Amino acid sequence: MTEGRSGGPAALVVDDEPQMTLIIEFALQTQGFTVFTAHDGATALHLLRSHAVDLVVLDVLMPAMDGLTLCQRIRARHDVPIMLLTALNQHDDVIAGLEHGADDYVSKPFHPREVALRAQALVRRRRESGLVIRVGELVIEPAARTATLGRHQLDLPFTEFKLLTQLATRPGIPHSWQDLLREVWGTSDLIGGRDVVKSTVYRLRSRLSGLPGGSAYIRTLRGVGYLMPDLPVESPAGGAAGTAGR
Repeated sequence: MTEGRSGGPAALVVDDEPQMTLIIEFALQTQGFTVFTAHDGATALHLLRSHAVDLVVLDVLMPAMDGLTLCQRIRARHDVPIMLLTALNQHDDVIAGLEHGADDYVSKPFHPREVALRAQALVRRRRESGLVIRVGELVIEPAARTATLGRHQLDLPFTEFKLLTQLATRPGIPHSWQDLLREVWGTSDLIGGRDVVKSTVYRLRSRLSGLPGGSAYIRTLRGVGYLMPDLPVESPAGGAAGTAGR
């Protein structure tokens, strides 16, 4: 975790409305964050090049470079958690943002403490993700955002990587689409959420099925949800090494 000037985590708040920026900045500071602020995309990208941050809080509606474009550009270069700020009627933008790598979203109007608590949760999950997950021949390193299946490196979009990691964290346990929507997309009330989960599972399954043995890693349980079987971890010599090391 990056330590800011206060000794706690550091956040970048990007919003073209100065008053909104101040509200979020104060809320995060009360929870121990060091806060950098920007009112446009260009300034935000410059700050990310010059400062290490643990979180980006990003407004969707901004002039010049909109929040979705900025989200995509940030995700292309940085693995920092991103929280979107959206209006209640921006459901299409929320879906697009989550598909492009955002980790969570908060709808306006919101309580500042909600933003601060969600920010803490995102940073905490990232800090706790420095483990290695093994299921069968699948090896995932969440902190490094790498996944391999046998000898094959998986080149996964951000959301598909999060989905794979979530399924692998609890092998043998069914996940409903509501569970996955909450854990992977950071919400439980997204309009069209079931279709978002279904299409992402389909894309991930298609990528895996193109590799030897890959089709065994995601199962659909009709009326229940999705499951990664608790496959035995293969030892380097090729023999089974027991259940997944997690």
